Amino acid sequence: MAYLRIVPDNTNIPFMRMRKWTFPLAAFLSIMSVVLFFTVGPNYGIDFLGGTVIEIQTKDEKPDLGKLRSTLNDLGLGDVQVQTIGADNSVLIRMGQQAGGEEAQQAAVGKIRAALEGEAEFRRIDIVGPRVSGELAFNGGLAMLVTFAAIAVYVWFRFEWQFAVGSIISAANVVVMTFGFYVVTQHEFNLTSLAAILTTIGYSLNDTVVVYDRIRETLRKYKKIPLGDLIDRAINDMLGRTVITTVTTLIALLSLYIFGGEVIQAFTLAMIFGVLAAIFSSICVAAPILIYFGLRQDQMTKKQDAEAAGKA
Repeated sequence: MAYLRIVPDNTNIPFMRMRKWTFPLAAFLSIMSVVLFFTVGPNYGIDFLGGTVIEIQTKDEKPDLGKLRSTLNDLGLGDVQVQTIGADNSVLIRMGQQAGGEEAQQAAVGKIRAALEGEAEFRRIDIVGPRVSGELAFNGGLAMLVTFAAIAVYVWFRFEWQFAVGSIISAANVVVMTFGFYVVTQHEFNLTSLAAILTTIGYSLNDTVVVYDRIRETLRKYKKIPLGDLIDRAINDMLGRTVITTVTTLIALLSLYIFGGEVIQAFTLAMIFGVLAAIFSSICVAAPILIYFGLRQDQMTKKQDAEAAGKA
């Protein structure tokens, strides 16, 4: 019985030779993302800037978003976003923070109520103040720092210190490039976006650990092969697994993007970009770092002998 092989067994792509171009490319993309983040800046959502989210259900089976936007823009409330949610006639209204504090925000909600009275049913109204949004931003940043620290500790105990540093740099590269993606596309950056980034960090770590584990096994089997050729052998051995995992993940994400509605489109699009960035980073950033930091086969051999002695 013939089996489908996406990647042939004799595949021998010289990834470590290509690091002369891929590693500088990753560094360039990260630097440009940081520059764009501080010059252009992301399109922060209500979660970080403060504002109001209103969910309504219109009496029309198919809401006229153009008419709704025109009605709300005439109220002079600044940037008001309108989008449908779900398959029914539900609409989500996002209004930014109003000048004048909480009283001005409540007054703006009252204007929207009066303008849409008789045309829609108000389901929920959520107001996020500046203090709450500041706490959310702080907690989101803290979550990423704790994640990076946990990754470093885990990989350090699991492998050598070069692997720990490589996994942190690789995951940080994915995070920075995903931030750059949000700046370039100007998709709204909110807590859902932060969840997408944290999920991408987990995916990146998973793929990096798989690559590192295969490299470590290959280091123990072949002690006289140059490190660059040895890493190429390890990556090519697990390339089929990486392709299959990536394709199945992308199929699920594309299905969510196409059929999930506008509410989660920005989230799934960021996840798609993050998955591709994670694969690129685990092969073109995490693996070459082992060469740059001087990982040698004799280190792994000594550690293996020590582990065997401990078990004995």
